[in-house]
Amino acid sequence: MERVTGIGGVFFRAQDPDRVNRWYATHLGVDLAPESYEVSSWWQQAGRTVLAAMPPNSEHVGGVEHSWSLNFRVADLDAMVTQLRGAGIAVEVDPEEYPNGRFASLRDPEGNVVQLWQPDGADSRGPT
Repeated sequence: MERVTGIGGVFFRAQDPDRVNRWYATHLGVDLAPESYEVSSWWQQAGRTVLAAMPPNSEHVGGVEHSWSLNFRVADLDAMVTQLRGAGIAVEVDPEEYPNGRFASLRDPEGNVVQLWQPDGADSRGPT
């Protein structure tokens, strides 16, 4: 069976796309979309990815007014949280350590949920 090899893009509506795109580039290091076909898109490190549909009332995506959230893998959650807070961004670190790692949550300029994940356990060992 042929399978997809990864996520090639995430596209969503925004009231101020330029502001939101710059926020992701400035604070999370996600390169802006290239302006020509001669420039490469953002390359992420290979790693585990979860694709999961959530119930309509899921708080995981920020309530009923939102329909999606992003989860980014990070190598050092504490360093990323310190960096974001230093830029004046509110970040809530989940006090619980889960078998699959540690998490923190924040919101982008339009209120969309962004989760940071420092993998542990089976997710830190690579594919099986």
